[in-house]
Amino acid sequence: MKYSAPLNLLITVLITVLIVAVLTSCSGSTETSKTLDLKRPAPPAEYAGKANPLAEDAASVEAGKLLYAANCASCHGVEGMGDGPASASLNPKPMPLATEMDALKDDYLFWRISEGGAFSPFTSAMPAWKNIFTEDEIWQVVAFLRTIGK
Repeated sequence: MKYSAPLNLLITVLITVLIVAVLTSCSGSTETSKTLDLKRPAPPAEYAGKANPLAEDAASVEAGKLLYAANCASCHGVEGMGDGPASASLNPKPMPLATEMDALKDDYLFWRISEGGAFSPFTSAMPAWKNIFTEDEIWQVVAFLRTIGK
């Protein structure tokens, strides 16, 4: 079929718009990118400014490693890359802790481990550990986390 030049232009524009719309909807956007784009809120007042009293203690780091392996690695991965065996079924995906440790302060880590992720803006499957771990155990996990990715 032969069309006029304006009609050919209109058809070309419509096809281009359709292709762009399809490609945009299939852009591969994942919850991981949502997580990485998420601005981290500051810890609430009850957690703000806390510093790890066990940070330099080798025994605490080792205890934290054991707690992490038993309770966190299934989601966050052995090396803290968010690639544990359970991570495949999670939405959003666990944070790649090993790549984020320099940006995360002690008070933020203590807060997130204590309270978990079942609240906005996180809405993740991470459980709250404050009624399972003691404060010292949470600090031990934080001490261990400081050693991953190094």
